[in-house]
Amino acid sequence: MKGPIRKPSTVTRRTFIKAASVTGLTAAPLLADTNETAAKNTPSQRSPKDPILSRIRIGQIKVYPEKGDMQANHDKLFEVLLAMEKEHKVDVVITPEGFLDGYVSTEKHVARKDMVRYAIDPVKSRYTKAASDWSRQNNAWFIYGCTRKAPDGIFNTALIFNRQGRPAGTYDKLHLQKHDLKYTPGRHLHTYESDFGKFGVMICADRRWPETVRSLTLQGAKIIMNPTYGMHGELNLCMMRTRAYENGIYIAFTHPGQSLITGPGGNIVCSNEDANQTFTVTEIDLSDALADKSGHLRDRRVDVYTL
Repeated sequence: MKGPIRKPSTVTRRTFIKAASVTGLTAAPLLADTNETAAKNTPSQRSPKDPILSRIRIGQIKVYPEKGDMQANHDKLFEVLLAMEKEHKVDVVITPEGFLDGYVSTEKHVARKDMVRYAIDPVKSRYTKAASDWSRQNNAWFIYGCTRKAPDGIFNTALIFNRQGRPAGTYDKLHLQKHDLKYTPGRHLHTYESDFGKFGVMICADRRWPETVRSLTLQGAKIIMNPTYGMHGELNLCMMRTRAYENGIYIAFTHPGQSLITGPGGNIVCSNEDANQTFTVTEIDLSDALADKSGHLRDRRVDVYTL
């Protein structure tokens, strides 16, 4: 890798404080439209002449949320964010999958019809307003895992805010099995324009299908943000190293129990499973993600297969 990679920085777990008053939490709606068609590939208000950032710092939230307690999880999240911003300037923050509701779909007593109780309308939600405000105040992208309600269903969603705190898109989990069948499946796999180039988003089990990462790479993504809640450990480590290596990109796997970033050479950039640490901040150099020049993409036999 070019240049030094900053070692992950952490904060010791403390009793979580109530953060609503600190963040100015209100019920005021977001002004921007979160419709995916309108938000797809929305740039972060940058001029074509602005240089693309190479080095970025990624903050990964690493704490287990409470099942079904949205207010408690909001408070947990903003305690960690407050601690992070005191020590670091970050370019991107990623939460685990379904963080706001605690990924409540795993609970047997929660039926598919019950999921609406834990779902938010991003345009109206006071939790979303607080996330938007934090993103704007800290000039950082924010990838926020939640359950989203829409006219066409209840989705396992990653909300994407740009540095101005404006919605840049919503990604809905594509691959649903077991308890995830309580959600409506996602219908798109887009990349998003940013001041550090194109990036993709996938949620948890999406990473198990090679087509997910390959499709986003072919669209130009140099890094994929991966909010997750499920499996982590040795098998997942091998999988994430392989996905990054076979595509020549970075993957930021963000789990309540592990912050993991794998690099384009299949290397481990960050892997932190310390239960006493609630976040990591890791600097990466996206100029190392040469997917378009790697042999794996360049030498594909598209005359034989189609993806």
